[in-house]
Amino acid sequence: MCTLEKRGNLFFLTLTGDDDHRFSLTLIETLIFALSQVKSQAVHGSALITTAHGKFFSNGFDLAWAQSAGSSSGAVARLHHLVTSFKPVVSALLSLPMPTIAALPGHAAAAGFLLALSHDYVLMRRDRGVLYMSEVDIGLTFPDYFTALMRSKIGSASARRDILLTGKKVKGEEAVRMGIVDSAAHDSEEGVVEAAVRLGEQLVKRKWNGEVYAEIRKSLYPEICGVLGLVPKTVVASSKL
Repeated sequence: MCTLEKRGNLFFLTLTGDDDHRFSLTLIETLIFALSQVKSQAVHGSALITTAHGKFFSNGFDLAWAQSAGSSSGAVARLHHLVTSFKPVVSALLSLPMPTIAALPGHAAAAGFLLALSHDYVLMRRDRGVLYMSEVDIGLTFPDYFTALMRSKIGSASARRDILLTGKKVKGEEAVRMGIVDSAAHDSEEGVVEAAVRLGEQLVKRKWNGEVYAEIRKSLYPEICGVLGLVPKTVVASSKL
């Protein structure tokens, strides 16, 4: 499922196993609990790295479970349950009191792509992995918080069009050029995690106040935070004032 480890001020949230890390209700609940643990243990100068084992970061929701409901209405109800259950994961990441880094060992599709975009920084491999929103290809519309996050995190209207309306599969170097990810110069699962650790170590040295950091993040993305009900508040935590 997933593991949470703390090394110094770096937290490591890892989706484990060699499958495609589909978001079942159980995995979603585990992620929410893990992120609550990260938040409760945060100190000035913490950072989170989220990664996965195998060739997938995540392939999205557990559609097989939804389709096994036995009827079209049952499948729709199960999918809606997954969509609703996943929303707090995005909310937790956007309000987490520390910098967050997604280190992608491979493909990130649909809700897996969304999980990556919920982080402050996204790193990909050069030799493996695509970003892919499959909904247009499989006949599903987007939940409101999916499109709000896409508009908040992907600045180019043409990039959003290609990703959402054509199901474009974006490899690492192209994702960097499109401004979606921060780097894709890594040739292995270990390499992308090592790069995330280097970035994380640089960030934790700043020893930022996590509450202030989270409020600035929320103010930076008002649309998605409005959809999620995350209201920015004023925090004064400086001894210099």
